[in-house]
Amino acid sequence: MILPDQLAGRVDQAETYSIREETTTVSFKANELRSAEVTESSGTSLRVLANGRLGFAGTTDAGPEAWARLVENALASAHYGDQVALRFPGPQPAPAVQVYDTDLAHLTITDLIELGREMIAVLCQAEPEIRVELSLDRTVTHRELSNTAGAQVGDERSTLSVTISVERVRQDDILSIFDYFSTTTLTGDDTPLRFAGDIAHRLVLARRDATLVGGLMPVLFSPRGAMALLWPLGAGLNGKNVLPGASPLAGRVGEKLFDERLTVIDDGTLHGRPGSASHDDEGIPHRRHVLIESGILRGFLYDLKTAAMSGQGVESTGHGARGIFSPPAPAPTNTLVQAGESSLATILAQMGQGLLVEGILGLGQGNVLSGAYSNPLSLAYVVEGGEVAGRVKDVSIAGNIYQDLQHIQALSRDGAWVYGSAWLPYILLPALNVVTR
Repeated sequence: MILPDQLAGRVDQAETYSIREETTTVSFKANELRSAEVTESSGTSLRVLANGRLGFAGTTDAGPEAWARLVENALASAHYGDQVALRFPGPQPAPAVQVYDTDLAHLTITDLIELGREMIAVLCQAEPEIRVELSLDRTVTHRELSNTAGAQVGDERSTLSVTISVERVRQDDILSIFDYFSTTTLTGDDTPLRFAGDIAHRLVLARRDATLVGGLMPVLFSPRGAMALLWPLGAGLNGKNVLPGASPLAGRVGEKLFDERLTVIDDGTLHGRPGSASHDDEGIPHRRHVLIESGILRGFLYDLKTAAMSGQGVESTGHGARGIFSPPAPAPTNTLVQAGESSLATILAQMGQGLLVEGILGLGQGNVLSGAYSNPLSLAYVVEGGEVAGRVKDVSIAGNIYQDLQHIQALSRDGAWVYGSAWLPYILLPALNVVTR
């Protein structure tokens, strides 16, 4: 990177980060096509280290005048910024990660409309009374980073994202299912139509009603339901919460804190996943990073700043994520909970009678850092005699992941990608507090 005249002699280090995106969006409402549009956006951010202090600014404007304003804004920010002994990375070898699919990148409005109609047909075949809202976004992203240490990183990504809301109303009974799908490739088993088929299966299981008496009982979390456990755990593993000591896991690396069945991995090198890339948004190469191994805490997620502020020996783990108007902060790439050895049928037979959690309301609300959760369920099923008996309404669960995950009864060998960047198996906990009304 060649420093522009406005920065020469005024900074210790500098870094630019730019994004260009082109998105085609198709939306359906009440099962019918509503709109189709194409949008483009671009922007650049500048981060500087001046007199040991960090400054940051971003802009979507272009041209010499916009760049001059960006420089002055970043320098003004540095005057009040955090004092950090941070070094921008130089060039480093990185894995080759496939996140661009030509076929996906060239999907047209017509292609997306046809795909949306096919997904709605799959859902309506399972439950004709439903109303579906569906949004498909095909995005191509160009990302470039360069810094005064000589690092120059650029990549191109194709992404297909699907946001779906399904509603069935029968008198005073409202069944709602919300879900999200994302991929960077059209090949493989994880496809939009399979995603629609999974929601259709949930609709079929919800045709029958069941009753449940509250209390302590076995609770089986589906991959999507297990986000109630992964969300607060992810907050505890994030370096921005570890640094001030807000995470209950701070200072406990090497301790056995969870059931030995639990292994959690973050891996930004997986082909075709939205969280993957050769480098993070600060130019640090991605790698496979073990966070919890057989119940033992092994590490946290850091970006350059939180690593530098955490003390000697702590380095970025390649988890810096940013936007044009937001400076880097630690964030997961692709999170995986290692599968177990049991089939779903075996786990259902093992639990006998209990609750199957499929959907959570208010995910991420409450005192997430403490590990506590107390959530009403948007979709749950009663398990009786080792089989799914039907849908149960007006049910809530409560617990604390740092206690509950010390005792895992079973993990399934099969699982699913949730929200595009988390792979989770079914997780059976032997005794949770279930509240009904």
